[in-house]
Amino acid sequence: MRSLLAVSSGIDRMNELIGRAVAWLIFLAVLISAANAVVRKVFSVSSNSWLELQWYLFGAAFLLAAAYTLKQNEHVRIDIVYGMLTRRVQHWIDLLGHLLFLMPFVTLMIYYFVPYVLRSMNNGEVSTNSGGLIIWPAKSLLLIGFSLLWLQGVSEIVKKIAVMRGVIDDPNPFISAHEAAELEGKALTEELSK
Repeated sequence: MRSLLAVSSGIDRMNELIGRAVAWLIFLAVLISAANAVVRKVFSVSSNSWLELQWYLFGAAFLLAAAYTLKQNEHVRIDIVYGMLTRRVQHWIDLLGHLLFLMPFVTLMIYYFVPYVLRSMNNGEVSTNSGGLIIWPAKSLLLIGFSLLWLQGVSEIVKKIAVMRGVIDDPNPFISAHEAAELEGKALTEELSK
């Protein structure tokens, strides 16, 4: 189990670095969007490549940060029922969800994206828009994003099993909405009393 946890830790570190780095792509997309708007209004010059570059950057940020989001336990979850269950049942739900839903779906997506990306690269696929960019880098982001998500899924499964066996502490202790509101209220009260 210790060797699996070491692999899990390496995957976590990699996705942490990637997730933090790609956040800057949103900022870059905003800068390109603003510059494109100014150039278009002031000089009446524009290019589809600038618009497509914005799409690529946003897509890259979204796809490459998906694994980071899973690692941070910030993925979409319906907490209404989940929050009423014991932590042990929550662990089982998470583990089975990863094993039965996340991993098969992500594996299937990788399986289909490999030939999709290779075909695009081999054909030198280019945007049909005038002045557009090459497409295979954007399609490659799909494959890379799902591959990172697959690795993070493996890491989460290893950590969940380790937590359930008592080998490690829960890295993401669940706090219900009610508990979160109470903690926020206490923090606000302490802040106001200062």
